[in-house]
Amino acid sequence: MSETGRPGRYQRTTNGLIASMIVSVLFVIAFVVFRSVFRNDLEVEPEPVDYLDAVGAVQTTGRDLAYPSELPAGWIATNVEVSATGQEPSFFLAVLTDDGRFVGLRQEDDSLEDLLEEHVDESTDEQEPLEVDGSVAPTWEAYADEGGDTAYAAELGEETVLVYGSASEADLRTFVELLTTDPVASRG
Repeated sequence: MSETGRPGRYQRTTNGLIASMIVSVLFVIAFVVFRSVFRNDLEVEPEPVDYLDAVGAVQTTGRDLAYPSELPAGWIATNVEVSATGQEPSFFLAVLTDDGRFVGLRQEDDSLEDLLEEHVDESTDEQEPLEVDGSVAPTWEAYADEGGDTAYAAELGEETVLVYGSASEADLRTFVELLTTDPVASRG
């Protein structure tokens, strides 16, 4: 200890505190600018999934699934979820069109109202029905929401099939027309 009985200390001033804060802020700004200049923007491509394997596996249990026999050029399936048995069997397929727009397919035991509310919007407006050839149903109920999403629904046995998404109505119609319940093994 010194003669005064107090340990040695440096002088703290308001100007010193402000100066150190300015230096710290300038360092952070310089770091952010440096990272933004030398950073490569990563472009993440979605990974395609083979949904036909999942459909084939479910079909071996005797369950009829509506699925697209093939996808148009440039479209990719990005997710498939299947619950083949149990209280509430369900099937979900997510697809991106060639321009990156979403198309979803759900087949569940839930009511149409519940499916629309959960996957499209709480408030949908009924549209003119969609008439198609070569699909799992000739007539599909049509719905739209204020956000621009469209949905088509039909009954398949005891289940509701819902096709929905932000894709154009033409793309959604194309998707609906591709739906089949044919066994996957018999694909040509």
